[in-house]
Amino acid sequence: MTPPHRSPAQSRNAELAAQWLLEIGAILFRPEPPFIFTSGWASPVYTDMRKVIAFPRTRSALVSAAAEIIRENIGCESLDVIAGGETAGIPYAAWLATELALPMQYVRKKPKGFGRNARIEGEVRDGARVLLVEDLATDGRSKVNFVEAIRESGQICADALVFFYYGIFAEAEADLQQHGIRLHALTTWHDVLKVAKAKGTFAKPVLAEVERFLAEPAAWSAAHGGVSSFKAGG
Repeated sequence: MTPPHRSPAQSRNAELAAQWLLEIGAILFRPEPPFIFTSGWASPVYTDMRKVIAFPRTRSALVSAAAEIIRENIGCESLDVIAGGETAGIPYAAWLATELALPMQYVRKKPKGFGRNARIEGEVRDGARVLLVEDLATDGRSKVNFVEAIRESGQICADALVFFYYGIFAEAEADLQQHGIRLHALTTWHDVLKVAKAKGTFAKPVLAEVERFLAEPAAWSAAHGGVSSFKAGG
């Protein structure tokens, strides 16, 4: 599964983004022992998007490619604010807000519990059109949490953009659609696998195991000590 509305240029950028992330070591393949996510999923793959902050040239290229998605799929003049989700989404939102010359705010996972008890930091204007920006999405549930907070503040949010999308959990897309959220993504695991195969980045048995996981994540997870059903996560 890949997010809709991908133009030929975006498809090319998706492969370039996958290549850049592989080059900086943000993409990890490890079938044994598998990675275990907080949601309980066992996975042979892991994306460490926090590494991007240490690579300014890669960061700049990724942000430029993501900005093109916004221009083509959403429209800059259709947005008033870029919002980052706490905490990993904050730098990505800041970079994109600078690229697009838009104000920025960030959304807390929960009220901070003192002072204004706010969930949103920055200027909040009733009716402002907000784009939620995050580093990545696995099953997408945290995006719903952030968007609901934005809407509860009196702002409008119909779109979320992530730089990396797992793109393997059908329930995630259904959940986002049910909440009226359009997900836009720069690149996915399917793009990474395509690039890794073409460049011989990893050994063929490792790539084959990853392909099995992407085809049947629940079955693969269950067979490797993880949960076997959809759980809300990132």
